[in-house]
Amino acid sequence: MASKMLKVGLVQQAVADNDKMTNWQKSADQIAQLAADGCECILLQELHSTLYFCQTEDTEAFDLAEPIPGPATDFFGEVAEKYNIVLVTSLFEKRGSGLYHNTAVVFDRSREIAGKYRKMHIPDDPGFYEKFYFTPGDMGFEPIQTSVGKLGVLVCWDQWYPEAARLMAMRGADLLFYPTAIGWDVTDTQDEQERQAGAWQTIQRSHAVANSVPVIVANRTGFEASPVDGDPGIQFWGQSFIAGPQGEILALAGKDEEQTLMVELDMARTEKVKRIWPYFRDRRIDAYDDITKRWRD
Repeated sequence: MASKMLKVGLVQQAVADNDKMTNWQKSADQIAQLAADGCECILLQELHSTLYFCQTEDTEAFDLAEPIPGPATDFFGEVAEKYNIVLVTSLFEKRGSGLYHNTAVVFDRSREIAGKYRKMHIPDDPGFYEKFYFTPGDMGFEPIQTSVGKLGVLVCWDQWYPEAARLMAMRGADLLFYPTAIGWDVTDTQDEQERQAGAWQTIQRSHAVANSVPVIVANRTGFEASPVDGDPGIQFWGQSFIAGPQGEILALAGKDEEQTLMVELDMARTEKVKRIWPYFRDRRIDAYDDITKRWRD
């Protein structure tokens, strides 16, 4: 089987304020460097335009949202065209009056939108009050066709759910992408922080293993203070990574630094792995009816 090489990359970035143009240009500068090194497909982190505003419930934060298409898609579409790349972005979408989504938008070497995905699983925890802002996605788990293959794009909290990865793979996703914004409560012990980050990496590597596809994960880094006095803020833990189709770590970013990663994948190897480990052949679909239930009493 002939090799089919693909250079994929990601940008791990800190965000200091809500100046969108400054943050966009910062991303664009890193994209330019990756593209200069031959990278064809690049992932940005979750909600990369602004600070992570979901630490509190604040109606003023809805002013940060924008329509799709809109200023952000105009900017990043131009970037994708300029550098001849497939680009996965993550935006706060204003779909209509009072209706907002956490939406990933993909460009395929042009200013035109190749596809989008609206985050399906929406968390609601201290410091991550996303249910206040985002309506759950209604586009299903559909990969986006691009010139480098079918991209299974999921977003942050989606990364904990094997069902989401499986359904993307069942629809033919060649790679899984997870734009992410996850961090520690700074009051947690170091042991607890390490357990959380370890679980986060492990669950996503397991999606690579169970579906025999590479996984690309871009997380933000840096500390973002809470606007509420007394709240601890979030230390985003970085550690973005790229894993191969057997879950092997191919590249790993640090915790506290802005960084880019790039890996050359042999996509023909993914097909070889699927032939050796035929999970889809041996799935007992006749016995899985209960998986669609909330719980088995």
